[in-house]
Amino acid sequence: MPYTTMPLHLETARLTMRPWTMSDAEDHRALAAERGDGMPSIEANRRVIEVQLSTPARTGLALLVVNRRDVGDFIGYCGLTVGRASVEEPEIAYELFRRVHGQGYATEAAAAVIDAAIATGRQRLWATVRSWNAPSFRVLEKLGFESDHVSTDDRGELVWLTRSLA
Repeated sequence: MPYTTMPLHLETARLTMRPWTMSDAEDHRALAAERGDGMPSIEANRRVIEVQLSTPARTGLALLVVNRRDVGDFIGYCGLTVGRASVEEPEIAYELFRRVHGQGYATEAAAAVIDAAIATGRQRLWATVRSWNAPSFRVLEKLGFESDHVSTDDRGELVWLTRSLA
């Protein structure tokens, strides 16, 4: 079944979501550094953004930059990706700066992305979360995701959740 491309501009009460630009590189580097693996090089980060810019044409899916409407600042990203899933049943993904955790932004952004996924004609989404990530589980639970199975990779336990869009 052919799917339509997900909308690349989304708005919520407090957020705007849009495609990446090269001017997002420094903010994305800082966000990636919060993971604890060090600061990525500017070259590596530019390659990440180039991949994000080319992905919608290939898959019809996108991870979008999340900005707060009132301040206009970059706070992270949210969207759909093939990730560990498939084009037919993509994975929802989000990552926000720690300084904005606990304010409902991840839930708000992810809800808009779920609506965008429904608009593409998809029937189901996946999410994968490290077993230690309690805040992410709370976001996904609020959005109707349910645990499906657990797998293990070189970084430990990974919980797979799913949500029907029908």
